Amino acid sequence: MTERPPGLAPATVVVAAGRPDRAPGAPVNVPIELSSTYAAHPTLGADGVATNLGYGRASNSTWEAFEAAVGALEGGQALCFASGMAAISAALAVLPADGALVAPRTPYNTSGALIGEVEAAGREVRRVDVQDTAAVVAALDGAGAIWLESPTNPLMEVADLPVIIAAARERGVVVVCDNTFATPLLQQPLTLGADIVVHSATKYLSGHSDLLLGVTVTRVNTADGTPDPWYAALLAHRTRHGAIAGPVEVWLALRGIRTLHVRLERAGANAAELARRLGEHPRVTRVRYPGWGAMLAIEVTGGAEDAEAVAAACQVWLGATSLGGVESLIERRRRYPGESPLVPDTLLRLSVGIDDVEDLWRDLEQALG
Repeated sequence: MTERPPGLAPATVVVAAGRPDRAPGAPVNVPIELSSTYAAHPTLGADGVATNLGYGRASNSTWEAFEAAVGALEGGQALCFASGMAAISAALAVLPADGALVAPRTPYNTSGALIGEVEAAGREVRRVDVQDTAAVVAALDGAGAIWLESPTNPLMEVADLPVIIAAARERGVVVVCDNTFATPLLQQPLTLGADIVVHSATKYLSGHSDLLLGVTVTRVNTADGTPDPWYAALLAHRTRHGAIAGPVEVWLALRGIRTLHVRLERAGANAAELARRLGEHPRVTRVRYPGWGAMLAIEVTGGAEDAEAVAAACQVWLGATSLGGVESLIERRRRYPGESPLVPDTLLRLSVGIDDVEDLWRDLEQALG
């Protein structure tokens, strides 16, 4: 990969990172590498280990370009996985088995289901309100790991990551943070001391609702070249369990990253304006918006059927799950049986896209009635 000058702004890193080496005749973009296996190198390295890629389950040059880009944005080393849940599953699998697992009381519902499986297998799980920093810190005593989302999905609850992560490190508690909603443009948990960051790259990183992909990010190797232990564990898990990504999906995600900054800037500005206007609408009883990013949630008057009717009446907003694409999506989260009962029946989650904000507002206004 091309070496970048130090100190580049994130808006430049999304464009420059993960590019091929600059050489006469070299392509501007990394090509899609379609191969399941690679010709053997005639000699071994000094440690007696093969020096080439070998087999396609271990690595791929298209993956490596995408991983270089995400790693540069998060300030660490990235590994791509077949989906966001594949990355989350791997992160949960490599955590130390001793001590309790501290987790949000209302995480993303499928993450919550996996944490429930960990609990069913005999591990203590301490569920906390991530907004209650004192309670979270108290729950860290005797814990082995903490799983964080900030903001949480779908309640948009924001954790005090600097305080919580510092407290975890003081106690030797491993920290995993799902950074999907914020993206590395708005927060970088590794710089605060987190051990593992996970993303559903299906969402903002790729940004076009046309692929499934996940990422883990860990600290860079030490100065002497010793691999970060979490990176090594996650790489081994991916290789052995086979939750690998297709090179076409990874290439599309790398192309999507190139516009992450402009997409998030536009969508975030739209979200801020819509949050302001929705807060003044008589049908809206609560707006959940942290003041940044492009995700928000609202609670509306009436019951579940009334909330469903609002989503169904939209003509510009699309009633669909997922988030982080260029289009604007709306859905009532409690329509899914796995959603936490702590999520209000009338909560609508809005993934704000890059559409014209006036069109988005007029559509919401007529749907709310």
